[in-house]
Amino acid sequence: MKEVKVFNKDLDISFQEKLTALIHDFDNITGGKGKRNIIKIIDLNSFNINIKAFKIPNIVNQIAYKFFRKSKAQRSFEYANKLISLQVGTPKPLAYFEYRTAFLFKKSFYVSEQLNCDLTYRELINDFNYPDYDNILRAFTRFTFDLHEKGIEFLDHSPGNTLIKKSGDNYNFFLVDLNRMNFGVLDFESRIKNFARLSKHKSMVEVMSDEYAKCIGEDYNKVFNLMWQETQNFRAKFTRKKELKKKLKF
Repeated sequence: MKEVKVFNKDLDISFQEKLTALIHDFDNITGGKGKRNIIKIIDLNSFNINIKAFKIPNIVNQIAYKFFRKSKAQRSFEYANKLISLQVGTPKPLAYFEYRTAFLFKKSFYVSEQLNCDLTYRELINDFNYPDYDNILRAFTRFTFDLHEKGIEFLDHSPGNTLIKKSGDNYNFFLVDLNRMNFGVLDFESRIKNFARLSKHKSMVEVMSDEYAKCIGEDYNKVFNLMWQETQNFRAKFTRKKELKKKLKF
């Protein structure tokens, strides 16, 4: 099986070799979390690294990733570098690895710095009494507006994919799970639709709509009505998909 490996240019040869050895021994390393993709946090030279092993794709995608599309690991690595160049927070990309046969794509790994955070957006969904709640939610909305202004459409903009770190009275945001992104000018509808996955709670949508309307200079009702409609559309689609999967299991 052919191995493809690409490293961050900042890594020295010794670190690259140790990282490669970890990937080769990945299955024997204890721990890990995830159902489809497995994530393991490993200490290497007193440096915590995050290794994400992507599930081997189905046969159609094995052909597609072999000949026509970039792998999730490669996209994660390249998008992380793109975000950093645009001064958007994300854990430092270290490397990606791919394994292929002559005709099929098999395993892939994305390696990044492990970033310890104070919370994720998910805490805001589960605890409305979280300290400084309103300020965090509004700061997150301004962060999303900044993404849009920089031409970044984060397609997996969902509760677990934004890490939040407090710095004094301010909050810094870091994107993870990066393999699905678009870059380019976003129109109004695309911007607002980007909030659809974030929360089913109307009160949160009201706050995000209020802050985004201020950022973009639009009428609050125009922003809220579209954001709430897109949120409901996503929830309905998600529920139908979940019910279909349940039926297919039986």
